[in-house]
Amino acid sequence: MPPQLQARLREGRLGRQGGELGGVLDFVRNEIAPHPTGNGHPAFFAWINSPPAPAGIIADLLACAINATCGMGEHALMDLERGTVRMLADLAGLPGSAGGVLTSGGSMANLLALATARTWFLTRRDSGDGPAFDRDHARLTLYFSAQGHMSVAKSAACIGLSAHRLRAVATDAHDRLDPAALRAAVSADVNAGLLPFCTVTTVGTTATGAVDPLEPVTELCRSTGMWHHVDGAWGGLGAAVPALAAHYRGVGGVDSLTVDPHKTLNVPVGCGALLVPHPEHLHTAFAHRASYLTGEPDALPWLSHATVELTRPGTRALALWATLHHLGSDGVTALMEHYLALADRLREQITAEPRLELLAGGPWPVACFRITDQNGGDPDALHARIARRVQDNGRAYLATVAVQGRTVLRACLCNYRTTTDDLDQLIHEVLRAADAECHPDA
Repeated sequence: MPPQLQARLREGRLGRQGGELGGVLDFVRNEIAPHPTGNGHPAFFAWINSPPAPAGIIADLLACAINATCGMGEHALMDLERGTVRMLADLAGLPGSAGGVLTSGGSMANLLALATARTWFLTRRDSGDGPAFDRDHARLTLYFSAQGHMSVAKSAACIGLSAHRLRAVATDAHDRLDPAALRAAVSADVNAGLLPFCTVTTVGTTATGAVDPLEPVTELCRSTGMWHHVDGAWGGLGAAVPALAAHYRGVGGVDSLTVDPHKTLNVPVGCGALLVPHPEHLHTAFAHRASYLTGEPDALPWLSHATVELTRPGTRALALWATLHHLGSDGVTALMEHYLALADRLREQITAEPRLELLAGGPWPVACFRITDQNGGDPDALHARIARRVQDNGRAYLATVAVQGRTVLRACLCNYRTTTDDLDQLIHEVLRAADAECHPDA
């Protein structure tokens, strides 16, 4: 970003006279479009930010023109959202009773899930309100993988859980939540008089693409009266892929699941979803009525009763439907298999290159690796500089992440336009940057 442009965009000064409408197009073409995040480029490997597929772009524009709120009232986009949520639940392997609600993304879906779990847990204890609520709420404890997304802890803070009631559970050698460590943590808290109410597992961790074991966690949750939420913002649809299905055994028995179509399916941001086998739990947590909201049918609750939002954009439903319509279930599977195949190829290239070392990755399409020829100095700082040099060179983009206490290079695959040529470009740029950092005088 040129500093002058940054200053101009941040100025925020509104003129007294209006401008020509055509000036909006000129402004976007000249000032905004040349400086994007970069995630539209096929050699962008940094974060799980997919480019929007054409079907979703078209539908997003059309839904903006319709401008209906998918929170209250009865209209076509409300029913379309219910239908697209049903499609997601089928792809995810949830039972036929499942429903849910579209959200702005995984962070909001995780927040809704924890709020729902809290209401469900306290209601079953007859402590949903009054002094009993104050007494029990102060003793709630939450469990999640040490590799879990930061939005889980943020969501816990938003529903009033203090940090000393959060338990980051240790992971195994493959970065998966360790069920034995979880059981030990829950037992210790029960013995201390606390109330374990929810465990969050992750399918497709951000750092390494790991998938936590679902069945043993669900079994523990059932035996201790906890809710089992699965953060599948990236990997929530893995059950639809034959190569991944074994990792998803038991997904149909969880209590809630986050999915981000704007990650896995290239739907325009922001389109996430919270899916639940029993939608009535959402209504118990979020249904509120007011005299100025009239006309609600008895048979089918408004979608606002499944979330904190009342005014909700219809763009999510139409863009998701258009994307799914364009892909079909086979296309959804093929898209994820495309990412997996590219990740396998990338890991093979890293393993075959003597100057690179593959450290972690999978089963979701991500590779974490390091430079073997480090020429002394601080290796963590070196890898941060290499990543920045690759970024500044402008031909590929990747990021760093901490794996087992070390800073490593991380490349994830989530762009439907990426090809093997882009993988070759990435390896070339990394080695070129490493040579410049490790052997500047060569």
